[in-house]
Amino acid sequence: MNTTNTIYSGSAALLLCLSMSPFASAENVPQASSGYANFTSAGELVRPLGYREWIFIGTPLTPNDMNNGKASFPEFHNVYIDPASWADWKKTGGFPDGTLIVKELVSVGSKQAASGNGYFQGEYIGLEASVKSKQHFPDTPGHWGFFRFTVEISQALRKIAAAQPGENCMGCHQSKAAQDQVFTQHYPVLRAAAGKGSAGAGRLD
Repeated sequence: MNTTNTIYSGSAALLLCLSMSPFASAENVPQASSGYANFTSAGELVRPLGYREWIFIGTPLTPNDMNNGKASFPEFHNVYIDPASWADWKKTGGFPDGTLIVKELVSVGSKQAASGNGYFQGEYIGLEASVKSKQHFPDTPGHWGFFRFTVEISQALRKIAAAQPGENCMGCHQSKAAQDQVFTQHYPVLRAAAGKGSAGAGRLD
């Protein structure tokens, strides 16, 4: 899948203005006509849209209650993979170039429900993404780049985001992730589907 997308000169001035403000409307952000990972001419990732209709692979949670009140990531992470990469994963058990994984951050809400005590989702509080692209990240392990669209202390999201410095994400992913910088050990949906074709989607045929 081609993840290289050029922002033409007619959009250059508009993009410059948008990149200065995380609150610009999504309709005004230039996006490519094909593919899931869309980049600006400066190499910034355009915030993915419609990802809740992609393949949902899991919701890790490391709550403060179980980490002495100091969890690095105390919120729910609702994680999605783009449909094209999911189809390839089912065939090969690997992540193809162009893979886009989106992580939507959700606060811990109530800890009580009719069924008993537990951790239940609250409000959306952020969005992050990772992209596998040899062209954009030729020198990173696995050719992965990590992006953060979250605006701190706000429910707003940036429309474009630059790749995070390697020390912010890659160190943990490289040393702890089970496969190709992805924590597949925490996603049974991925493990069950790897290289299994249609059987990996829960189908019987």
